[in-house]
Amino acid sequence: MPTTRRTLLYHATLGGLAGTSALKTLAQGASLAPPAEVLTAIPGAHLIGSGRLRYFGLSVYDASLWALPDFKVAQLSQQRFALCLTYLRAFTASEIAQRSLQEIRRMHQVAPDTARVWLTALQEVMPDVAAGDRITALNPPGGVSFWHQGRSIGGINDTAFGGKFFDIWLSVSTSEPKLRNALLARATP
Repeated sequence: MPTTRRTLLYHATLGGLAGTSALKTLAQGASLAPPAEVLTAIPGAHLIGSGRLRYFGLSVYDASLWALPDFKVAQLSQQRFALCLTYLRAFTASEIAQRSLQEIRRMHQVAPDTARVWLTALQEVMPDVAAGDRITALNPPGGVSFWHQGRSIGGINDTAFGGKFFDIWLSVSTSEPKLRNALLARATP
């Protein structure tokens, strides 16, 4: 059956309503405690915001941003914060690494040699994930430290990479501005 504009608009509307509902549900869960790895790295961390990434109507992951209550968007790179992604479907490490680099390169000029180094580093540190798995990325600052299911799996100690990696979700140039707004809901400008 051919897809019509009306059918596409109908599905887009349903997806938008479902996304709004998911954001409200996640916002109501704001009193949830941070994962153990977040509390260890950032004692006193609070939920800054959370949301769900959907891609063509498919739920990909739930994201939450954790930091101290005085977290400021304008000083992002100088602060400790953690971004937790709880995957809602399975992905290979290679898929996660390639998509991450694709998003970085969409926003930033990255030399081909640097891109290869970052892709290799991401592929080495990222695990395959199943639905329900959580990856936590911490901005120490000065790079990125990663956990999988609460267990440290390594990091990438490159300040340039760290800033660009977190830009995937937190930059004004992100490809997902609604998710960015949800993640920064309780942040100070």
